[in-house]
Amino acid sequence: MHEFVALILQALLLGIGATLILDLWTLFLARVLNIPGANWAMVGRWIGHFPRGKFVHQSIAQADAVPGERALGWLAHYLIGVVFAALLLLICGLEWARQPTLAPALIIGVLTVAAPFLLMQPGMGAGIAASKMPKPNVARLRSLMAHSVFGLGLYMAGMFWAWVLGQTA
Repeated sequence: MHEFVALILQALLLGIGATLILDLWTLFLARVLNIPGANWAMVGRWIGHFPRGKFVHQSIAQADAVPGERALGWLAHYLIGVVFAALLLLICGLEWARQPTLAPALIIGVLTVAAPFLLMQPGMGAGIAASKMPKPNVARLRSLMAHSVFGLGLYMAGMFWAWVLGQTA
């Protein structure tokens, strides 16, 4: 039980930290380079339709709005970050959180791009790997960059928490 609690706590610290770093990167892109970030309300709308049995949309923007969709989208964004952090810890072990290394975090970050490519984008009407988007290669590159930044964020959050908790060697 102790190990499970440690995994959950570490996943929370790493996932929230890495997602925050991703959000800071997205804010930088929006403010400095005028590149808009993800619309988490649309993710919330997509998820909000799940209880109604609707998982795939022609266009999520055209789907009926869901009460609290923006908050739901943001909550999902951070929870998914925690789940991906837990995946890193399950693969690498809790030892990774005591002495983080860059390669596993980046690999997990890059591999997690499968979630938007194969689940979210098709479900929201953008096609597999954004194939139905006006500029699919741009969308793919932005997803890959975001997930790479998330992977870097996992490493940075890991280093921060290892230092704060005095776990580094």
